[in-house]
Amino acid sequence: MNTLANVVIALVAALHLWFAVLEMFLWDKPAGLRAFGHSRESAAASKVLAANQGLYNVFLAAGLGWGLLLGADGMPVKIFFLSCVLVAGLFGAATASRKILFVQALPAALGLALSLAAAHL
Repeated sequence: MNTLANVVIALVAALHLWFAVLEMFLWDKPAGLRAFGHSRESAAASKVLAANQGLYNVFLAAGLGWGLLLGADGMPVKIFFLSCVLVAGLFGAATASRKILFVQALPAALGLALSLAAAHL
């Protein structure tokens, strides 16, 4: 169970690195425009804010990676950062796009559930 939880956590971390790339470097490029459904004009106007948001995604990915690197001692770190991702995903789904529920909140919830189950085995 722990191995499956760690695989899901690694995938959540990789997703957040990808979100960071989209937000920090590709926001106003075709891939970013497609991913977020923005016009070139709105992307240009919000590029600095998106880059800042992308940096936060790097921190989430780094925290998850740190938890994984700590091994068994990393459980509290993984639970904390998965909880942060889950809350951010729920907030984003409620305020920005329902799609965020599936691409951010659901994977974090799965990783959190698996981690908590593994901790109690």
